[in-house]
Amino acid sequence: MCYGYDGTAALQRSLDRRSLLGGSLAVLAGVGLGAGLGATDAEATIKPTGRRHVPPGLISIQLWTVRDALWGAPGYDATLTHLARIGYPRVELALGYFGRTAAQLRQFLDGIGIRSTSSHDGISADAAGLEQKIENAVTLGQSFMVVPYLNSDKADDWKRWAEQMNVEAAAARAAGLRYGYHNHAHEFTIDLGGGKRPWDILTAELDPKLVHLEIDIYWAVTGGIESGDGAADPEGFTLDVIRSAPQRVLQYHVKDRHESTGDMADLGTGMIDFGRIFRKHSVLEYIVENDTPDVTPQQTAEVGYRYLRRLRF
Repeated sequence: MCYGYDGTAALQRSLDRRSLLGGSLAVLAGVGLGAGLGATDAEATIKPTGRRHVPPGLISIQLWTVRDALWGAPGYDATLTHLARIGYPRVELALGYFGRTAAQLRQFLDGIGIRSTSSHDGISADAAGLEQKIENAVTLGQSFMVVPYLNSDKADDWKRWAEQMNVEAAAARAAGLRYGYHNHAHEFTIDLGGGKRPWDILTAELDPKLVHLEIDIYWAVTGGIESGDGAADPEGFTLDVIRSAPQRVLQYHVKDRHESTGDMADLGTGMIDFGRIFRKHSVLEYIVENDTPDVTPQQTAEVGYRYLRRLRF
């Protein structure tokens, strides 16, 4: 499971739309209007782009992958420095700032030549939390902020979360940030009744002008296999997910799957044909991830970066 937040707890902490709208106005006053979001969105398309490789500058890694190295030895600073030496130009944050403020973390990352362009953040508990979340993202120089995890078997929960995300996304957009949602498998497998799944509600309710999707390829493939809808063609199911969503898919979590066990795998050692997916839809970030590194977090990071640099499609 990617780093995230418990859906039920998030729902209980959440405010209603009116309260969050008030917070959004405070954010706009406190952070200010950002630059427009339009130009580079054209790079994300379902049509083949003609690119034969992943642009090196768009490769990132989700820090949940290296969490054991962050928490233990060699520690946060050494691990991030190692990622920069491998060649990663950017990271997607998780787990907080490890004792630093956003400004201090920005200074450290600038010093080692790596950017924080995205982060995983739960739905804000209140208006002040939303304002702080956006202020931190702006300070860090992020382009994206992404809700990493929600889970419920109640349709009303998913509708309320979608409404809250739309409100937060409006505030993020005004500050020059893109706001997204990251999937797991259960959005495709939970039966909410009436033939509806969480994914159906989210893609119907999330405002496509404000909210984008960060598609976790492993979880989409797994959702297709477990639901039966993609058992015969998991990559085809994933492409159907991308094509059918009103929201733009601007980020990928690139995570492989062991064919025999279904467990996560280091990139290039599993069953997923990433080239087939990348040929059909390019994105603005290709984020390496493996929640359960095959050997060590450091090796997973190295294998993932090399795989994306060498992949031709």
